[in-house]
Amino acid sequence: MYAVKNRVRRSRRAFTLLEILLVVGLLALLAAFAIPAVVGRGEQAKIKMVEAAIGPNGAISNAIKMFHFDMGSYPEELKDLVEKPSDSDLAEKWKSPYLEDVKGLTDPWGSDYQFNPDGDHNEGRYDLWSMGPDRIDGNEDDITNWEDDR
Repeated sequence: MYAVKNRVRRSRRAFTLLEILLVVGLLALLAAFAIPAVVGRGEQAKIKMVEAAIGPNGAISNAIKMFHFDMGSYPEELKDLVEKPSDSDLAEKWKSPYLEDVKGLTDPWGSDYQFNPDGDHNEGRYDLWSMGPDRIDGNEDDITNWEDDR
């Protein structure tokens, strides 16, 4: 009788092949549903980051507004938000770096944000945009601070 109990204990110490196959099958089924839901979220997150940065209350937009308030005009280039002007009259008006560093002027794809102080699309304001994931200016994936009429 002792030998029968010992044999039963030994056979329960490991998983059976059927149990392992069942677990692997369930994991594969879960992965089949989860992976498509996660793929592509990285690009969507980057696009949302750009929209937030250049939108009406975004970090870059607010820096441009503060510069305009202090200086009386929009910056000629975005780097003017970080670097103090060399002209002494302008340097007096310039209050501080409006952005921490020039890294804030680069989109998530590594391209510089594009800026037009004359506002071809935003009448009386500035145009601010990212060339988007393909890094080509002027096509459908550009992310802009104006309404797209394409």
